[in-house]
Amino acid sequence: QVQLVETGGGLVQAGGSLRLSCLASGRTFSSYSMGWFRQAPGKEREFVATISWSGGTKSYADSVKGRFTISRDNAKNTVYLQMNSLKPEDTAVYYCAQTRVPRNTYVVVTPKEYGYWGQGTQVTVSS
Repeated sequence: QVQLVETGGGLVQAGGSLRLSCLASGRTFSSYSMGWFRQAPGKEREFVATISWSGGTKSYADSVKGRFTISRDNAKNTVYLQMNSLKPEDTAVYYCAQTRVPRNTYVVVTPKEYGYWGQGTQVTVSS
């Protein structure tokens, strides 16, 4: 079955950086778009970034645009989220997700289109 395992979370001061990784297994990684979402206490899960199965298309939430970068290494079955200039409002549990269907021809930003989720990794940004 599909497994997604996130690593790289932690505690960082405002203005700092973290890189999250998500190792996928169970399906042909290179055929599926991948996304990062986050959920802060008392809030709904929100879209952060997505990358197409080929890596050629990326999309970001306005709140992270210019600060976060999503990338993937299909040879390593891994998707990354480089987070720079972190702010206290970035504090949340971050989840990676894989789309239900392969080779999407459009940008996938809604949670319902992702069929598989990791367990999440905590990111805490102190002011």
